[in-house]
Amino acid sequence: MKQERSSGNVFRDLGFAPEEAANLRVRSMLMIELKKHIHAEKLTQKKAAQLFGVTQPRISDLTRGKIGLFSVDTLISMLTHAGLKVDVKVRRSAA
Repeated sequence: MKQERSSGNVFRDLGFAPEEAANLRVRSMLMIELKKHIHAEKLTQKKAAQLFGVTQPRISDLTRGKIGLFSVDTLISMLTHAGLKVDVKVRRSAA
């Protein structure tokens, strides 16, 4: 079996263009933070929806990992509604 070294971005490794892979990676990281908050606070989908300023079906989409239904803007808005702070770090790529 042939093994390849990861680029550090699973989406890039799956063949997405660099720009799309970067966007997907950011969205997935934001979604993970929202799911962690729901779990840590033991929130129901209904309570999470109220806290995040969205509908319960949106929380269902989030917990099911439907990344294509969420923009970076929407996810940041949900995080800030929950009282969480979002920081962005930009650095030069290795390649």
